[in-house]
Order: sequence, then C-alpha cells, then structure tokens
Amino acid sequence: MKSSLVLLLFALIVSAGYTQEQQSVLVFTKTDAYRHKSIEAGVSLIERLGRENRFDVTHTEDTVVFSRDSLSHFDAVVFLNTTGDILDEEQQKAFEIFMEKGGGFVGVHAAANTEFDWPWYGMLVGAYFEGHSGVQEATIQVKMPTHTTCSHLGDTWMRTDEWYNFKQISPNIKVLLNLDESTYEGGTNGPSHPIAWYQEFAGGRSFYTGGGHTEESYEEEAFVQHLLEGIKYCLFR
Repeated sequence: MKSSLVLLLFALIVSAGYTQEQQSVLVFTKTDAYRHKSIEAGVSLIERLGRENRFDVTHTEDTVVFSRDSLSHFDAVVFLNTTGDILDEEQQKAFEIFMEKGGGFVGVHAAANTEFDWPWYGMLVGAYFEGHSGVQEATIQVKMPTHTTCSHLGDTWMRTDEWYNFKQISPNIKVLLNLDESTYEGGTNGPSHPIAWYQEFAGGRSFYTGGGHTEESYEEEAFVQHLLEGIKYCLFR
C-alpha cells in the first residue's frame, strides 16, 4: 500500500507539470546500517535550497522510486547519508539507466558507506568508506579554487566534522578538496586524502562530499554553499 501511494504521488507531481517547468531532485535517505541523526536537518536544508534556487525536491526512503519510469521524472538523485545494502538488482539497473541517460548523482557523507557489493555504485560515488575519525576540527586544502563548489572557500578551509578514510578511490575523480591529515587525528589515507570531488560518469555527472555527519553542518554557511553548488553542478548542464 505504501509503495502504491508513493507512485501515486510521483504521478500527481508529473501531471501537475512541475518536473516540466524546472529541474527536479530526489533526496533518498534509506539506511540499512548506521543512521545519522543529521538526516532530517539535511533534508530540510535541501528542501529550502530547492525553494530558493528553483528546483523541485522530493524526499523518500521508499525504494519503489528506483524504477525506470519513476526515475525518469528526476534530473538528479541525492544519496543523503544512506548506509548499507538498500537497492535490489532491478532497482540498481534502473539507477544505472538513469545515469546513462544523463542523470546527476550527489553523494553526501555516508553515501560512501553504501552498497559495497555493487561495484558500479562504488565507481559512481568515487570511493568507499574505510573508517573515520572522531568529530574534530581539520584543515582542508582547496585543490580547485575556481570550481563553483569551493570558489567561496579561499586556499584552505577549517571546519569541524567526522572525517572519513576511503578505499578503492577511483582514478577518474577530480579532487576538489583534500584533507590535511597533519591537522587532526585519525587520518589513514596520507598526503592524498580527497574529501570532495566530482566526475563525469556513465553519461551523467557525479559529485561527492565527505562532509555532513553533524547536524551543525547543515547550518554552516560555507558547507551549505558547497553542497548547493554540488547539486547545481549535477542539475544545470
């Protein structure tokens, strides 16, 4: 019954013409492992950013939306602190087709701690989670100061969050921000420790940021701008 209601909602959105008038973003927050307390703050923020920047936002944790028809009504999908094994094979295939047709993907924080048994997804995100530090302040090196996602940051960015270490880092990612492991405890990637990046992937665009563990992140002006520009990178092309 719940799945039928979700599909009906999507049909009503499309029939109202919203997805025809402006870009449309799906925010997906399903978890099958650790669940972040900051998810609700993240959803509220992206909904507000949509109102302010003329893109529609639909939030769900129902995997029924991962069908070819339902995904065709969206321009980008945000995996906001998802965790674990959350899509079946048919839903995975629908998402792959979505990207092949020019879709956008935005991964936030624990999106890298998701779908470890789906190699395509790991390449889409750009890396997989491999442990983390405690919540602490660290210095971030801005590697692409002219890119819209970090042009407001200067040469370095000091902020507080939980810092991920990564494995299976794709050679195809374009690193936007790099963690300076000498400025905090718990880093294991060494001098090359990407924490935000983008890439063109499988016909579409992908942006990932490792920030967003804490609720405070979604009230932090610099991080909010960083996330907004990542969404816009995947939408307006």
